[in-house]
Amino acid sequence: MGLWRKAFNVCTWIICLWLVSLVSTKPYKGQPLKFPSPPAPIPAHIDITIVAVGDLISHQDVQSAALKAENGWASLWEEVTPLFKQADLAMANLETPIAPKTGRPGIPFCFNAPSNLASALKETGVGLVFTANNHAFDQSVKGVAETLEHLDANDIKYAGSGLSRDAAESPVIMELRDGVRVAVLARTDIFNNNLNQRPDRPWVAALDADGTERTIREIRSQVDLIMISVHWGNEYETLPNKRQRESAARLIAAGADVLIGHHPHVLQPFEWIDSGGRRGAVAFSLGNFLSNQDRMYDPSAQPLSSGDSRDGGALVLTLRKDSSGVRLRDAYVEPLWTDNNWIQHTKGQNAKRIIRVLRTTPGERGADMEDLLSKRRSRALDRLRQSQNAGFAATSTELTGRD
Repeated sequence: MGLWRKAFNVCTWIICLWLVSLVSTKPYKGQPLKFPSPPAPIPAHIDITIVAVGDLISHQDVQSAALKAENGWASLWEEVTPLFKQADLAMANLETPIAPKTGRPGIPFCFNAPSNLASALKETGVGLVFTANNHAFDQSVKGVAETLEHLDANDIKYAGSGLSRDAAESPVIMELRDGVRVAVLARTDIFNNNLNQRPDRPWVAALDADGTERTIREIRSQVDLIMISVHWGNEYETLPNKRQRESAARLIAAGADVLIGHHPHVLQPFEWIDSGGRRGAVAFSLGNFLSNQDRMYDPSAQPLSSGDSRDGGALVLTLRKDSSGVRLRDAYVEPLWTDNNWIQHTKGQNAKRIIRVLRTTPGERGADMEDLLSKRRSRALDRLRQSQNAGFAATSTELTGRD
């Protein structure tokens, strides 16, 4: 038995040497041996960010500021551009036609914008605009169609208007990162001039609660998140009216997850609303994103309320996808401010017309501007919190989305 054991040990030693030679780092037939890299670790979760802002209005002074700015329209909101570009989806309420060919030059209360507005939106990261609002028909039916042409040419999606009623009322369904699917609808409760006459011609989607509820229920199982832009409420009122609240409750109960409101031109509360066994985030009004309103506001001589139409908000949503599904993890409104040099311009102190959107977070803009932005931020947050249901962070709200 001892001889056999010695023979076995010798054979084992020889086999080990042979195996070591196979994994030697010496070249084999002129090529080094290569071993596959270990698979990349699978992330425990991914976060999707969506940003939405309020009314973008092409007042004549706004167009003048864009014309004289170094980078055109893009200069007017360059502080917000990083927020747009870092998001998986950025959206804005386009409260103006873009119809230079078929429309007339804009006048007070009847707007029109040049085609380079669309290219600036695309350049700065805006991927979708809401086109259902009371100024959609400012340049008639042809203006609606031309607006969509310019948006299509710049690969910007739109919700709320279309070349037919079906197109205007249909949701925009988008697949973001890692297969997360979102739907966007847009409706207006206000028309300056309702030119919806034939369903086979350009149309702007009205807030019809029954019809919108049906659409929500039809798509609920197809997507992870449903967002609805709603142009509603009373201008310059800082609290939502009864119709806004009733409509919000119905839309949330039907299956909407997020409502993005605008039209009042001032901020209204951000709230979590429970309705029909569901919970949804509602920004009743994000105020103006870019406009010439309250241009005469003098912070040194007037109360803060005199500048309320220059406050705006960026709604920031974070969706989290993990092994349990998709949920709305976080939601808050970041206050914005429109800087406007109308007073200095009219006094001859500055020949260049300046209108620009600023974030209100601390920066290096000079002591006077930083002090003003701090005061405007505090006022904006107070108005966003006006309701006892208001909040700025969701507690991992589960989405009742796709099966």
